[in-house]
Amino acid sequence: MKPKKVGLLGGTFNPLHIGHMIMANEAYHELELDEVRFMPSAKPPHKQSDLQVKDTHRIRMIELAIENMEHFKLELIEFERSGLSYTYDTIIQLKNLEPETEFTFLIGGDMIDYLPKWYRIEDLLDQIRFAGFMRPGYAGTTDYPVLMLRSPMIELSSTLIRNRLNLNKDATFLLPQKVYDYINMEGLYEL
Repeated sequence: MKPKKVGLLGGTFNPLHIGHMIMANEAYHELELDEVRFMPSAKPPHKQSDLQVKDTHRIRMIELAIENMEHFKLELIEFERSGLSYTYDTIIQLKNLEPETEFTFLIGGDMIDYLPKWYRIEDLLDQIRFAGFMRPGYAGTTDYPVLMLRSPMIELSSTLIRNRLNLNKDATFLLPQKVYDYINMEGLYEL
């Protein structure tokens, strides 16, 4: 029996935007994955804890974005344990739970540049394959083995969207519509 092929797209998803959706979809098709799991970080070690919105909101935005998309799933494993959300610990846990699954970790150019600073990166590379996407404003180069994938490049970040929403400016087409509706309904990211 051939192993299940799963892509993992981690991040704070604060908020999840169309750039995330495009990356997940391109990886799904190009790598011939069985599914892509959106894996929100519970306590990311490389980001400040100023997430501005509750974890329940970040999770709900992902649920809304991927509903009715059978090949996209939500992975909450990082919320099931305490401490910082180190990718190494997450992958070890996932591989113990699903030893027959072949995981590929999907990263953008910002994370490709940051790989030398990842916790236990050498050990992590023994456990999982990385696939990366170029991102405007980042070199996207590394000495580590990262399979580079092609994708439409969009200069978009969650920070840009949060800033725009803080100024009460329109974010149509930058977010999945259900996510944008939810943000407006809940009054998220307002100053």
